[in-house]
Amino acid sequence: MDALRAHLAPRWMELGPAPERGDWRHWRLGRDGDNLAWLLLDCEGAAVNTLDEAVLGELDEVLAHLERRPPRAVVLRSAKESGFCAGADIGLLSRLDDPLLARELVERGHAVLDRLDAFSIPTIAVVHGPCLGGGLELALACNWRLAVEGASFGFPEVLLGLHPGLGGTFRALRVMAPLTALELMLRGRPLAAPAARARGLVDAVLAERHVAAAVAAAAAGRLPRRRRPRSAELFSREIARTLAARRLTAATARRVRPDHYPAPFALIELWRRHGGDERALRGAEIQSFLELLGTPTARNLLRVFALREGLARPAKAAAHDIAHVHVVGAGTMGADIAAWLALQGFSVSIADRDPERLAAAVPRAAALCHRRRLEPRAARAVLDRLIPDFEGAGVGRADLVIEAVPEDAELKRALYAELAPRLAPGALVATNTSSIPLEALRDALPDPGCFLGLHFFNPVARMELVEVVCHDGVAESARARALALVAAIGRLPVAVKSSPGFLVNRVLTPYLLEAMLLLEEGLPAASVDRAALDFGMPVGPVELADRVGLDVCLAVADRLHAAFGDAVPPVPEWLRRKVERGETGRKAGRGLYRWRGERPEKARAPDPPPGTADRLLLPLLNAAVACLREGVVADEATLDGAVIFGTGFAPFRGGPLHYARSRGVAEVVAALEALARAHGPRFAPDPGWIALHED
Repeated sequence: MDALRAHLAPRWMELGPAPERGDWRHWRLGRDGDNLAWLLLDCEGAAVNTLDEAVLGELDEVLAHLERRPPRAVVLRSAKESGFCAGADIGLLSRLDDPLLARELVERGHAVLDRLDAFSIPTIAVVHGPCLGGGLELALACNWRLAVEGASFGFPEVLLGLHPGLGGTFRALRVMAPLTALELMLRGRPLAAPAARARGLVDAVLAERHVAAAVAAAAAGRLPRRRRPRSAELFSREIARTLAARRLTAATARRVRPDHYPAPFALIELWRRHGGDERALRGAEIQSFLELLGTPTARNLLRVFALREGLARPAKAAAHDIAHVHVVGAGTMGADIAAWLALQGFSVSIADRDPERLAAAVPRAAALCHRRRLEPRAARAVLDRLIPDFEGAGVGRADLVIEAVPEDAELKRALYAELAPRLAPGALVATNTSSIPLEALRDALPDPGCFLGLHFFNPVARMELVEVVCHDGVAESARARALALVAAIGRLPVAVKSSPGFLVNRVLTPYLLEAMLLLEEGLPAASVDRAALDFGMPVGPVELADRVGLDVCLAVADRLHAAFGDAVPPVPEWLRRKVERGETGRKAGRGLYRWRGERPEKARAPDPPPGTADRLLLPLLNAAVACLREGVVADEATLDGAVIFGTGFAPFRGGPLHYARSRGVAEVVAALEALARAHGPRFAPDPGWIALHED
């Protein structure tokens, strides 16, 4: 197939003539018979294009060459099937600790794109796949932007604690309505090609086979130009920008706090002050970008980006050879796992002893397709791949069997004994247990080497992390296949050692239990949650417990208390009685809060007492250090990334151990010792802090 595709490459992508010269590592330049220069971005040794100092430096050289021998027009596109350009090199941004060097690089990048922008001949960007951040800024420096079907456009910089820094602010305002351009930059979410055209960001959306004709039309001036939005004139006046900026600031403050995430507020202020003067905005953009780059938020969010890449990279390089998956258990988790696998292109059968529960699995998958706005044909393909298996016949042809039955070790063992005679040779068996050590389950199967854990988190479609749980007898090939599978379904795999609670529940449970003890002391639930929100957690622990399910939390907490004693406090009896009454949280409509659909009813929160955040968060940090000491995960970076993506730990803090180091290990240990004296041994510092302090 690869050889055939290479042979048919001109039919897959219009890349113009063969390059006329090979002086550059990252760019290819050729001229066709109509004197159109085709400039192709093809970053050497990389799967995707990014912009760094070398790429921009070579672009400057190419532009100088074209100025000496001007073509009739320049066509700029990517030679990589992966897309146009993913943006700036994040690694480079992370290493820019010297303010003078950072300014020099940003100003040099501005100068190169300004040079492209100032070309006297037509420049045409042909975009396929993702066109993000600096890649979009590159495309905006061209006169025309032609989007191949399936392209996407966005400014994700705000997710890194930044805003566009290579001219994206003022060039987006040239072609889009000002508030529309700001929304694109403030939200960080990409636009599909049709939406980008509707908003004025691109001039045309076309199939690949029409690229050559569209390029010819643009070069000849026959392609209609988009008019500047009428609202641009209105917002050239400072009073209009000031009024709009107030509304934007208020709306943004309802989502994030300026002391946690300053970038969106800096962007709004940048536009308010300079949005009517492009030249002033250019200089102010550079200054604002550099100031944000030096903030702890940006440094930590850049670190989080690297942590994500670190979790995904090893698994992406491996193969999984899994085609058919059989899921046993059609409850919430089993049905959602099956639906997600089908969505990602896998053939999936799902079985359950309860016919009604099994019948509900397909509607749940249909709802997932609807939420993700799949076209009817794509949604039908997903549902065709999901097979309700009333007889359990899918076991024999499955490459992977995922067990998602209730958290009962004996129930799971009995199921494995039933499945064992029907398993295909070499099939993997994975449990979705949230806290049961695999050593208690593995000997129920004839080949424990092919047994491991795949711990998904609820809701499956939104939670990125999957724990790949390994006992000491699992085969390395099984581990590698499982990690590769998780990466193939668009999730972040983290290998964890089999241990009670594994990683995420091990660190999260002390945090949730401390919230229960604060409630027992009389602190209102909203105040407990507010202390966590003030720290930067996306949701407070009381609300989180209700969302997870108090029955689930209780079962995990009991297991961890039995395993770790004083380090995990016992569940308060009032909470146990609440679960017995069926008040299990959101799914029951009542738990620690009353619920109206997806929202809890919360009274106004009084200020939490000083030190409340430490009481909640330091047990989480303590458990994280214990997991590192016990080898539950391989290293600090893996732990920080897994806890961020598995629990929502405030990303702008950079991860629990990174936060502890930033605050000072000695200070954290002293705070734990003080809490232990006041509240008991559950706060006693783990011995692992000694090694952390010595590093």
